[in-house]
Amino acid sequence: MQSEGFFSWIGERLGDIIRSLVEFLASIFANLFGAMDGFIDGLTRSLGISPSIFSLAVLIIGLLLLISGVRALFRGAVIGGLIWLVLGLLVLSWLIP
Repeated sequence: MQSEGFFSWIGERLGDIIRSLVEFLASIFANLFGAMDGFIDGLTRSLGISPSIFSLAVLIIGLLLLISGVRALFRGAVIGGLIWLVLGLLVLSWLIP
């Protein structure tokens, strides 16, 4: 009978640890997803675009084109840098009203 009480106690402690771990991870991810939602909401509201996946993908592509243009200018490729910058500006001007 003593061993049943001991194993029951061990099972309860293990269950408490697992429950605490799951609640901790759930709170971290809830706060993380809330922060990401707030960031995306603020970004899209300030740019005047819709918070859809398509709009965010086009925004990222436009920013990557601008970064490529700046990097090309730093390398000394003036014509290539200007082409990348113009393409980036075209994509972003198409997205942002």
